[in-house]
Amino acid sequence: MSQLDPDRHGEEGPLTGHELRDIKDAADLYQSGSFKLQIDALLPNVRPKESGRQQLDQFLMSLRTHILSLPSIPAQNPLMAAQSLAKQGVAVPFAPPLPSREDKWKVAFQPPREINVVGSWGNGTSVKKRNGGRFGVDVSVEMPEALFQEKDYLDGRFFHKKSYYLAVLAQSIASNLDVDTFYSSPLGDPRLTTLVLRPRKGSTSHDFSKSHAEIYVIPVLPSPNPISLAKLSPSHPNVRLSSSVSPCPTPIYNNAVLLSTYPKLALLSTHELKNSSPAFHDAHTLLRVWANQRGYDDGELCVRGFEGKGAFWAGLLRLLVFGEEPVGTKNGKLRRPLGKGLSSYQLFKAALDFLAKQKFGEIPSFTKTIDGHKYPPEQYISHHAAVFVDGTSTINFLSDVPLTSLDLLSHDAKETLEQLSNPGTSDDAFAECFLKSERSLFTRLDAVIRVDLSKASRSQSALALVEHGSSDAALLASVASILRRGLGNRTKAIAILQPGTPFRPISSTQTPSTSTVHIGLIYDPAHAFRLVDHGPSADNQDSTVAQEFRQLWGDRAELRRFKDGRIAESVVWEVATSDERAHIPASIVQHLLQLHFGISAEYVRTLQTPFDSMLRLPDDVHRLHRVVGGYKPALTAFDGIVRSLKALDEQLPLALLNVSPISDYLRYTSAFAPLPVPASTLMALPESLRFLPTIPIILEFEKSSKWPDDLKAIQKVKLAFFETIARSLMASIPGLKASVAIGDSSNPFQGCATLEIFTAEGWAFSASIWHDREVTLLDRIISSGKTLARPSDQEYSVREQREAKAARELYTRTFIHSPRHHRAIANLCHKYSAYSGTVRLVKRWLAAHWLLQSHVSEEAIEIICARPFVGGKQASTEDAATVPHSKERGFALVIAFLGEWKWEEPLFIPLYEDNTPATAPEIFAVSAKQGVWTLSTAEDRAGRMWTSHGPDHVAAHRLRALAKEAIKIIKDAEAHSDIKSLFSHSTDDYDVVIHLNPAVLPRYYQNVDPNSSVWSRDSRSGVVESTPRPGFDPLPLFLEDLQSTFADTLKFFADPFGGDRIGAIWLPDLKTPRPFRALAGFSSEPLPKEDKAKDKELVMLNRRSVLDDIERLGNGLIKNIVTRDSM
Repeated sequence: MSQLDPDRHGEEGPLTGHELRDIKDAADLYQSGSFKLQIDALLPNVRPKESGRQQLDQFLMSLRTHILSLPSIPAQNPLMAAQSLAKQGVAVPFAPPLPSREDKWKVAFQPPREINVVGSWGNGTSVKKRNGGRFGVDVSVEMPEALFQEKDYLDGRFFHKKSYYLAVLAQSIASNLDVDTFYSSPLGDPRLTTLVLRPRKGSTSHDFSKSHAEIYVIPVLPSPNPISLAKLSPSHPNVRLSSSVSPCPTPIYNNAVLLSTYPKLALLSTHELKNSSPAFHDAHTLLRVWANQRGYDDGELCVRGFEGKGAFWAGLLRLLVFGEEPVGTKNGKLRRPLGKGLSSYQLFKAALDFLAKQKFGEIPSFTKTIDGHKYPPEQYISHHAAVFVDGTSTINFLSDVPLTSLDLLSHDAKETLEQLSNPGTSDDAFAECFLKSERSLFTRLDAVIRVDLSKASRSQSALALVEHGSSDAALLASVASILRRGLGNRTKAIAILQPGTPFRPISSTQTPSTSTVHIGLIYDPAHAFRLVDHGPSADNQDSTVAQEFRQLWGDRAELRRFKDGRIAESVVWEVATSDERAHIPASIVQHLLQLHFGISAEYVRTLQTPFDSMLRLPDDVHRLHRVVGGYKPALTAFDGIVRSLKALDEQLPLALLNVSPISDYLRYTSAFAPLPVPASTLMALPESLRFLPTIPIILEFEKSSKWPDDLKAIQKVKLAFFETIARSLMASIPGLKASVAIGDSSNPFQGCATLEIFTAEGWAFSASIWHDREVTLLDRIISSGKTLARPSDQEYSVREQREAKAARELYTRTFIHSPRHHRAIANLCHKYSAYSGTVRLVKRWLAAHWLLQSHVSEEAIEIICARPFVGGKQASTEDAATVPHSKERGFALVIAFLGEWKWEEPLFIPLYEDNTPATAPEIFAVSAKQGVWTLSTAEDRAGRMWTSHGPDHVAAHRLRALAKEAIKIIKDAEAHSDIKSLFSHSTDDYDVVIHLNPAVLPRYYQNVDPNSSVWSRDSRSGVVESTPRPGFDPLPLFLEDLQSTFADTLKFFADPFGGDRIGAIWLPDLKTPRPFRALAGFSSEPLPKEDKAKDKELVMLNRRSVLDDIERLGNGLIKNIVTRDSM
């Protein structure tokens, strides 16, 4: 059929074999038909357009003609030649060791033998850079053989001749062609300097701006040339620094010389690969896009060592397609070629799999060659930290790439493979892989440390300077090596990130030095926070290993005897708090940089440290309280209460089966660690320090048929239970106080009585009794009007049914879902080390922006914060590459999600699954007046349990806008460390701001920016009470009154953690006049006389009256009320 009519568009009939295979690939390989379509749409958009090629080709022809017509320049001393060019405004970018006037060799210029367009543009495999960067067009200029001598490989002579040749080209092009000229030195290495040509604005003769490209002119060695290939082996010493020092191998220097022979070879090699493997072009494009999004290129912030390494990605695919060259006679782990029949996506995933599994520091890679190894493989292995040799068997792509960067590359590959292999771990695997930039430090790395390199003591040897090409390169190579040794298995990867090397004018000799770098750490949670680093035993004190250990750690290293009797060298990291322990890896970085490079701690700033103060109370508050708080003491107190309650079985009519905690104070997720307030210290504390957190618990008794079959009677029985328990507890435990508290709920079906227990240590618990019969009775009331046959003759009014529904909802949330939620969250806190801190930071941030509790429930935030840890749709493990291991990274990931989340669509979180894939249920967004979020879990398929009352549209939009702004602040903090501004809340958007008296707010000390004078002795006033008031906080009580009283007038916002202001906005539908009616729900007044032309019965909101009512309601609590008009 296809032979008769190849174009099947619009026709019906059986699918061809090719079409069936495409459909199967979409289902099996891509795991999604849309994923394949997205890839097909991506590829043409990241490649050069044809529209500007003609202009570019015309300029390239003009450039070629001009260069070939240049006159020769006779040989002369290199410094004299440089002075001659300097008079014309052109510098010669000499590399160390610099030439001198005593040198007998000379530099000269002759027209090139050959000019070629090489690189990715020459092979048609160019890929768009991030942020609109230009395409690179590499033009190789083959220098004549007559310019070189046999020994030009020594002491940088080749590089000096190359630099002079480039400078002559720069001077001529800048003088004769209407283009802008710059020098570019990738990695800051002057040996790799190229000449960059860009179209000049307003140019008419040489305008190739439509191509969105820039041209890199690269002088290369001719083939053949006088320099012997044998002299450039990795083991050969080619720099003679002093006659008294024995020469050392210069593998990186030698590799840099060989790179000048590579452009044409790479062009032919890639061309062959492109023709022999149809999938290569698309796979290469996908790989480059993936790498660019993660900083493995040049740009604002790039991974050290990968700038200018474009040929590495094609070389990687070549190794996969053609396989590896055998090393010696024994090589049982030789990588087999994948062949040429893979699809582009398969080849791309194979490249990621290689990167994820390859141990670059241990296993060398040699691409298959035609005529075998040029140099013995052992020379590469013994003289390079990482080995990846190309198909010509001459170039080691990784000669100057630190192992830290390769560790990061492996980690990134693992992370992407997890997302692609398990689509459930991400909502949009395609966007995470190819579209989303992964250069944000806070969301990518567990710790970020900004280092000022200008303060480093540059004591590198002359050999290191010449070997690496520049002082910066030698310093960063040493930093990477020291940190990798010092951190060891504490980290999975160490990232050294630096700004891409900027272009410089051709009048500038040297590349601007790198002043600041960012060091990023990705923790291994199993080892990152250990307190002791063990070294060699005392028996090996004179060994090389012991000397290296002491040299690495300095005076930190000491001999210690351990509990098992061993005596060994060790380094102990003393910490006083859990926050300090979480920053041990960063402390190690600070110590090593101070010891080995002289960079003091003030110039090594950890960007995560300022977050700790947001979760820590002021020091003087701890000093005044004089007690030890925290989660462990709270759990100990809870265990004590459970034991005491269990001991009362003989005094109670029913046995106590279970005591269930439902408080965030007992699951490590409260914004502040709980702090007890013993009665003995209560008198000494000012009012603003007296907040005593209440810890709710649920009591479950054994089943009994003696419970009454009436809801009101059940509540009476509960009161009797509480009274008996209170009397028994106080009789059996000295210092404990217990009382029955009855709430003010007007709902007769809703149990509002609790047992308040106040221990001698200052902990307060609030106990409720769960009786499963209540839900049956509530359901009977709710369904009484829906069935003809009733279990009883009693009829219930509509109001009673409404009250029963409210009581049913509260019962389900409190007694069914709260214990389940508590167990799930507590399990996550134990399973993921960073989860607890992440939740606490997000709660603190939401509270600081006046949204927590009043608009967003704390349980909803705990569920959302689980997403970076457990995945989007499927559960993940602690070792997964996508899981954050610091609270700061977890916080940044959650905030980024809140800024991007389309909450119109339901969100499923595998909260209750344990490392097993979960099938997301079919859930549908529910329209609700109060809440617009839908957070579905396996135990709450509807996703409304914790979001039915908020956030509404106003709060949800507000939260999204705040999250987007927070991400900008986080990115800005990467350069300025202004973390506290994340938690600073502006009141400019509020119509009304109510200022409260902080002296009467018992929780004021938790304020983001508290004034310590409020709780000083001089500020105490009024009657001093000696009775503790568990859970008493006037702000949420006052806020609740305002919300219920002015629900149809204002929307209120406040910080529940020590806030001393309440913000409010007028509801927008009250801005226009409306006809008068009784019970309108808001205070109104007639329109002014001038507006009464026709509509005499229209009224408008009486704002002054509303504000006066608020002031009367908050008498004694409110200091003043500020409106927008007076702001």
